[in-house]
Amino acid sequence: MSLTRSTSQTDAYALILEAIDVGVYRPGDRLVESDLAERFGVSRTPIREALQRLETQSLLERDGRSLIVASLDHNQMAELYVVRRELEGLAASLAARHATEEEIRVLQEMVTSDDAFVDNPTELAKANRRFHEQIHLASHNRYLVQQLNLVHRTMALMATTSLAAEGRGRIAQAEHKNIVNAIERRDEEAAGRALKDHISVAFMTRLKQDAGDRSKG
Repeated sequence: MSLTRSTSQTDAYALILEAIDVGVYRPGDRLVESDLAERFGVSRTPIREALQRLETQSLLERDGRSLIVASLDHNQMAELYVVRRELEGLAASLAARHATEEEIRVLQEMVTSDDAFVDNPTELAKANRRFHEQIHLASHNRYLVQQLNLVHRTMALMATTSLAAEGRGRIAQAEHKNIVNAIERRDEEAAGRALKDHISVAFMTRLKQDAGDRSKG
């Protein structure tokens, strides 16, 4: 990931956040101001401001004098999924009420095109984020979108995607189809329930992944 361009503090923030999100920097990795400035081809001032912002949002934490990518313990992960489940469910319910016909068609097209990635967890994870963000926007509630943006930024601190689990990609795609079908029917209750169930299955999948990782260790 090598980008060279003039950038503002906001751009520097987005670049570092994306690097964390795609796994260039993983939980526990140290972020060095000079190294980041060289990687992104920018001065150290916007990098410094971006790092301060990320620390304020608890995406980075102090290790002595260094800043490292934060990690989530079991309780933090569980708390995050509880909040995500409720907020995502609300977004789906509101989307069923407020989404335009064009927004619904976009969701349908996303689900269809994303089937191509079921055996590619990295690409499917990116597509999954786009899909959920589209539902957030279709809720037409700016305050809910803001809270979900915060939740999804924090999700970047998880070292792996639950979509990497065997068979999870195809199951997740089927769940996405159910969510969109409910939104299309304007069934607020079914849409919210379908998305909540989707998040619950993702959480259970991640818990199994973590248990497997512990047993290997």
